[in-house]
Amino acid sequence: MKKKMLSTIFASTILLGGLVGCTGGGESTSGTNDETEKTDEAVTIKFHTHGNEASYNWQETIAAFEDEYPKIDVDLVILSEKGDTQEAIQKLDLAAASGEQLDVLMFSDPASYAQRVALGMVAPIDEFIEKDGYTLTDEYKVDTKIDDNYYALPGKFNPWYVLLNKSHLDAAGLEVPTDWTWDEYMEYAKALKTDDHYGTYFHGPQGGGWMEFMKLALASEEDNTEFVKADGTSNIESPLFRKTLEMRVQMEKTDQSAVPYTDIISQKLHYRNQFFGQDASMVLIGSWMNTELGGTDQFPLEFDVAVAPYPKNEEGAEGGYTPVTTDFMSVAANSEQKEAAYTFIRWYTSEGQIVQGKNIPSWNGVSEDDLGSIIDGILAGTVSPEKVDKESLVNVLKSAKSSKIIPPVAYQSELYKVINDEYEKLILGKQDIDATITATQKRVQEIIDSNQ
Repeated sequence: MKKKMLSTIFASTILLGGLVGCTGGGESTSGTNDETEKTDEAVTIKFHTHGNEASYNWQETIAAFEDEYPKIDVDLVILSEKGDTQEAIQKLDLAAASGEQLDVLMFSDPASYAQRVALGMVAPIDEFIEKDGYTLTDEYKVDTKIDDNYYALPGKFNPWYVLLNKSHLDAAGLEVPTDWTWDEYMEYAKALKTDDHYGTYFHGPQGGGWMEFMKLALASEEDNTEFVKADGTSNIESPLFRKTLEMRVQMEKTDQSAVPYTDIISQKLHYRNQFFGQDASMVLIGSWMNTELGGTDQFPLEFDVAVAPYPKNEEGAEGGYTPVTTDFMSVAANSEQKEAAYTFIRWYTSEGQIVQGKNIPSWNGVSEDDLGSIIDGILAGTVSPEKVDKESLVNVLKSAKSSKIIPPVAYQSELYKVINDEYEKLILGKQDIDATITATQKRVQEIIDSNQ
């Protein structure tokens, strides 16, 4: 199945011959004796990234690293000046195929990361982590393990959360939730619904995209949060997939507290307009919205905003689990400077995140004062930062954590389309939940079988 995945994804994009020698002919992919002997000499490492200067403050960040490690120079290669992750990954693949020097690689999503690990482009870093004496899951909020190895350290930390129109909550006599379940979320949505606005808005699924909204309850768990499990079997018959369908139907059809799916599709609605236009009181979305919480010139803020954590499934459950986006910072498998490359990614994903000051770090070592300063800096870039309940934002970002990574399958887009199709039949009243699960499971299993 792995061979099929590689051939499907990389058929003509990457020439495997360009990656021959990545693993050093069977030698350890971590630092060699020759490399160790060179550590006292000045070295230059190439850092390939999708991030542009405006979004990542590279000039100041890299200068700070080089001040602390004067024998390591970082040669920054920005793969897309507009921050286009698709363009960046294509250019990175071409650089690998042509044998260019690669040392530090940044991936923007689990799929890009897992696929390049499977190809052999990325070196395991377990030996360096062990040498540094920390446990990755204690040190960082994002678990980057694939199979039995670590191939990356996580940079920024963008968990999903619930945006709240606090003015609507106040009018309804509701407190800002600090720990809640999906049942309570539905109660809030129902209580917030008025003639002027809906209680909540879900931005997906749409055309096989925004599938996070098809696994609401699944994503509240530590493991098995995808439609296909880590062992390659279907997860459609999970009670939590059923629960997600039940919640979507109840909120839209029974309670009429959620914006109708037909409106979302026919009117091409967007979560920004729905929230800032006060058409929905609660919007579940990723914390990339931190930079817009206080409003922007395009979407001015005319009400108070608060943030609530991603709901959990049951009262008393651990909670805090949520979909998370991060930057996966990796060492290239064919790098001749693996120790220096690791030194850079370790620094960058810890104190370097504070220097950069652009994002919330995945690193657990950040102090509450530093976190507050970073958030102050982010909110200061908005039009009305004083309208944001900073305390609720800090609490959510402190407690959120990611689920275990399940490497994406090569046929993921096919699965998404099938699940989207069957959901539409459900929400448009053409079939009930039992029929939806039966049909979805049958079609998903056919796709899995055809890709064995």
